[in-house]
Amino acid sequence: MKNRGRLRYGRLWCPAALCLLALPFVLFAAGDRLQGQDRGGFSSLFDGKTLAGWEGNTEIFRVEKGAIVAGSLKQKIDHNEFLCTTKSYRDFELRLQARLQGEGHNAGIQFRSQRIENHHEVKGYQCDIGAMGAAADHLIWGALYDESRRRIFLLEPDQNKLREVVDPNGWNKFVIRCEGPRIQIWVNGLKAIDYTEQEAGIAAEGIIGLQIHGGAPAQACYRRIKIKPL
Repeated sequence: MKNRGRLRYGRLWCPAALCLLALPFVLFAAGDRLQGQDRGGFSSLFDGKTLAGWEGNTEIFRVEKGAIVAGSLKQKIDHNEFLCTTKSYRDFELRLQARLQGEGHNAGIQFRSQRIENHHEVKGYQCDIGAMGAAADHLIWGALYDESRRRIFLLEPDQNKLREVVDPNGWNKFVIRCEGPRIQIWVNGLKAIDYTEQEAGIAAEGIIGLQIHGGAPAQACYRRIKIKPL
């Protein structure tokens, strides 16, 4: 009886031991399938070292300290410039951090946009960055602008709420979510925009772009850029 008891225990132990031994190989295989993605399904659009996957004026855009940097704090910027993805996106959630410094007060994140042929401009939706007015006291961080198309603000955030969360000189976190005609934008956790497109013929797919606005010296920086198709 004792021997049979030990034998039964041994039979139970062996499969469990085999499962434990196999676990590292299962995790390794799963990790291999997730290569290039995090556990939330987001893929990086910027490797932190190069402009691979992007196209634009490399005299204006470069990589410094793990960020895409545009413009100059010393020289005037002749006109708007955009660094754009080589791929197009339709429904997605985009996450990134942005910072704007200098005399100039305008930059932005393009999405569902298109290059204008033989021109430096891009047309499409823009999540604005910066401020307006003679005293630069009207914040436009997270505002939804229609760049080089309707040329209007489609929707702006609440100024008072925005002032509570935005760091005008530091890094700010953005989430841009596009699902069908609905566009939502968060700035540092604040839901700044919830907009539904009503006009027919507006493109629902396009490139993603990073802007530095023409004008006074300014430097826009972008980092930790990730996207998840929806």
